[in-house]
Formats: sequence, C-alpha cells, structure tokens
Amino acid sequence: MLKNSDTNRTEDAYWCVVSGSEIWLVDHQLPCGAAQQYSLPEEKAILIGEYQQSPVYWLNAVDVEQDLELVSLRDCLAFPEPLFLLMSKAIQFGHMTQSMRFCPLCGGRNHFNHNQLAMQCGDCRTLHYPRIFPCIIVAVRKDNEILLAQHPRHRNGMYTVIAGFLEVGETLEQCVAREVKEETGIEVKNIRYFGSQPWAFPSSMMMGFLAEYQSGVLKPDYSELSDARWFNVKEMPPVAPVGTIARALIEQTLAEIKDIDI
Repeated sequence: MLKNSDTNRTEDAYWCVVSGSEIWLVDHQLPCGAAQQYSLPEEKAILIGEYQQSPVYWLNAVDVEQDLELVSLRDCLAFPEPLFLLMSKAIQFGHMTQSMRFCPLCGGRNHFNHNQLAMQCGDCRTLHYPRIFPCIIVAVRKDNEILLAQHPRHRNGMYTVIAGFLEVGETLEQCVAREVKEETGIEVKNIRYFGSQPWAFPSSMMMGFLAEYQSGVLKPDYSELSDARWFNVKEMPPVAPVGTIARALIEQTLAEIKDIDI
C-alpha cells in the first residue's frame, strides 16, 4: 500500500474528491494530473487503486481549500466500469470517515487508520471498517412479460425491478422470495444468481438475481411502491439507466423473452 508520504508531486494520477454521494469532475471527466496542477493537498491523499496504469487517489472535499463543483455519482454511470467502481470506493470511504466519527463500543473518538483503510478508536483501539449493506435486486419473468415497479421517488415515470435489504438469518434466495412477495404479492421460483454491483448510495452491495413467476395475483404494496405491472417487450416504459445492475437484469430478461418468442 502506498502511504501518503510516498506520493510523487510530479506524478499524474486520477483524483476522486468526494462529499456525500457527489464527486468532482473537470469537463465531465475525473481529473487526471499532478496534485499541484489542481492545487490539491497531496499529503492527505489516499491511494485506493489504479486505472490505466495511473494511481487513483481519494480526498474528502472538506480537505480541499478551493470550492469545487461536485456532481452526483449517478451522473457517472456511463463511465468505464473499472473507473466507476474506484469512484464508488472513494465515495464509500468518504462516507465512512463522516459517519463513523465515534466508536460504537466505547464512545471514543475514531481516527482514520491509513494502513487498514478503516476508522480506529483512539481509546479502545478497535478498528471499524466501512459498513456494507447487502441488498438483493431481482428481475421476474412471466412467460413473455417482465415484472417492473415504480417507486414514489421516481419522478420521471421510470420503472425498475424489485430490490430490498437482506435480513438477519436469511439466505439471499429467501430474501429474493420474501421481497417479491411483500412488495407485489406473488410467489417466484427458479431463483438464480446473475451478478453484483457495489452501490455507493451510500454503501450497499447489490446482488442481482433472475427469477420466474410461480403463483399469485399481482397486488402492489403501495406503502413501498407507486405501481407494479407486467410489461410486454414491445410496450416497455422508461427503465433504469445503462450502467446499473437493474438495467442489466432488465436487458437479460428481455433477451430471454425474445429467445422464447423466436
């Protein structure tokens, strides 16, 4: 691990300057160059990875003297996945330093441990690593239709797939079945793993699944959803943006439906 004192003032690097779920961009790109080029406090920079043979550093915006224009990480979904994941990592480290200032065991003041990339209590010395919240997200198919839902926060008419947090003592597959049942009233079968995506809003790990309708009548839980419907391939609403695992699940399900129709 490269420590702060090992940074090279003349070295070109990528800089992830973050605050909350926002990140600094220059001309719609992650800034790349030497620290002094951007007047960044290199002594506070933390190496978090490498992209295209250049180091990638993380800085909190509060440690930068000048005011920077930040954009939501959601606006960066079209970035190459390896770079987007590093940007997500910076966001999650930033969230850790802001939300874990005190030790939950003894109440002592936490400080950032540069070697462990974790917060450490100055009193009891306990290390506290970034919190990661496991979530499932699932696309459900019924013959030549896909189940899509709309949430109250979706103001632009967007629909997406069902998602929810894992509960203590349940498997991922049980979580898939429970969330679908609770939010839509239907039972699913043939639950199978699809892929995953770190989701830094602020610190979730989305684990994607595909499933098939088994039984039940669609009855949306309107305390959670605004709407839920079965959609035909030819009558799709606006859906989750490219770059999200939700969109990948939707596209995979539509491809499977088209294969059936052939």
